[in-house]
Amino acid sequence: MSRKYKFAEREGAYFVSFATVNWIDVFTRDSYFSIVTESLDYCRKEKGMELFGYCIMPSHVHLIFRSAIGDPSGLMRDFKGFTSRKLLKIIEENPQESRREWMLWMFERAGKKNSNVKHRQFWQQNNNPIEIGSLKVFEQKLNYLHYNPVETGFVTDPIDWKYSSARNYGNNDQTILEIDLN
Repeated sequence: MSRKYKFAEREGAYFVSFATVNWIDVFTRDSYFSIVTESLDYCRKEKGMELFGYCIMPSHVHLIFRSAIGDPSGLMRDFKGFTSRKLLKIIEENPQESRREWMLWMFERAGKKNSNVKHRQFWQQNNNPIEIGSLKVFEQKLNYLHYNPVETGFVTDPIDWKYSSARNYGNNDQTILEIDLN
């Protein structure tokens, strides 16, 4: 694997993207989004995550973050492990989830293809971390993640996507998830 896609600088800020297996559109219900936002909030408060930008799309997540304790790889591993267990459980227990059987079958099928997984795999294993080495790169990646819902056709203005830090930057709206603006 290329050095380009590893957490080489332990103290650095990174742009990461990670998707559900097979790009399954899981994030279609507030309860699913909440698991991700609550987990990010926990990581900010308890695990040393400095969060500078985020966007949660139906099948994937974009983050700009830094590990204050110098362990970005461990932070992502723990975040993805916790959220996958929690999301699989809530999907399994949700009688209103019309795609429940199909999604669980897809996650199980993906898990069988991966020797590191015991039962079901929720997230793809890669994060594709890109180090933020300058203000120019930061602004480019922040614009990319904020305009992702616009490019996909979900909204016409980035601020209108509920699960994006565009609201934090544009309206100083910290109601969904607080970010580190400094």
